[in-house]
Amino acid sequence: MFDFVVPCLFGLEGPCADELRRMVLADVRAENGRVRFAGDAAACAKANIRLRTGERVLLRLGSFEAKSFDELFEGVKALPLADFIPRDGQFPVKGYSLDSALHSVPDCQRIIKKAAATALGQAYRAQWLPETGAMYQLQFSLIKDRAEIYLDTTGAPLFKRGYRPGHVAAPLRETLAAALVGFARYRGRDALWDPFCGSGTIPIEAALIARNCAPGLQRGFAAQKWGFIPKKVWTDAAAEARSLEYHGDYHIFASDIDPKAVALARENARRAGVEIDITFYAADALTAPAPWERGVIVCNPPYGERMLEKQQAQALYRDMGRTLGRLDGWEQYIISSEPDFERLYGRPAAKRRKLYNGMIQCYLNMYR
Repeated sequence: MFDFVVPCLFGLEGPCADELRRMVLADVRAENGRVRFAGDAAACAKANIRLRTGERVLLRLGSFEAKSFDELFEGVKALPLADFIPRDGQFPVKGYSLDSALHSVPDCQRIIKKAAATALGQAYRAQWLPETGAMYQLQFSLIKDRAEIYLDTTGAPLFKRGYRPGHVAAPLRETLAAALVGFARYRGRDALWDPFCGSGTIPIEAALIARNCAPGLQRGFAAQKWGFIPKKVWTDAAAEARSLEYHGDYHIFASDIDPKAVALARENARRAGVEIDITFYAADALTAPAPWERGVIVCNPPYGERMLEKQQAQALYRDMGRTLGRLDGWEQYIISSEPDFERLYGRPAAKRRKLYNGMIQCYLNMYR
């Protein structure tokens, strides 16, 4: 059994933990910015393939106190690295430090790399390690002088599903888009409309959720090349994920005022295999009629600090309140970095949830 850590965007710890529990994984615990669970190699494959809201899956190698570089070096050197990393494995180092005496990340990287090379060199009785084989990315976290060392099983982060090689300005991360759809409680039974679809991330994630299609089926993972994880666990996890998929008639609508964005969104949906489930069209969100009698609006309108000037964004929110805000039969989930969004929109939200779109603090304004 291994211990795993799944980093996630702040505000998504609960949804991420719920996903892991639905996979029937063991000892799931949500913490600030991450979720822990325990499991074997099969659990690692399952989490990588099926997680929608996590950023990556890290295998925890060990934890120890490190107030000095000597303690950091000796702690890393004592880890059973040779049980995981072969003689020719690549083992670059990256990580972060918070509220710790060892605050220089480059220096920590250097010490951890040296300690790992020393430990592996001793284990393989080699003075030089070629690092020509598979990637075994070492990651570290130093929080209040406590070091944790991990192996990154994922590689490219989980939000890189593989369907979005192109995007328009200010794209929404796929993991956050999936969480927004989850907060809206959309499961494919009702209609869903994104009137600011951009490159199509929200409607594509909605279609994947409606189908219960695992987001990682179209991509590979770093640990697939690791010798201590049998290849069969990956094929079994993918087969299990495909066996859980649904096929139905879904009413998902994606519109944008920019025809080029709509064309790109359609192409991304085609890459994701869900183009048939989404109706794409060019339209102004402030004048277009609702595409269905009732349903849920999930959208990411432009932010003042990103695509529009702040005053333009505030004017847009006022106009949205006079149009979208008065639609009957439509619940609305609108993410915005504007702290005064409710006043501009013209009515208080039933609930607000603090989230982060990258480094930008936002609120999901829920109108039910």
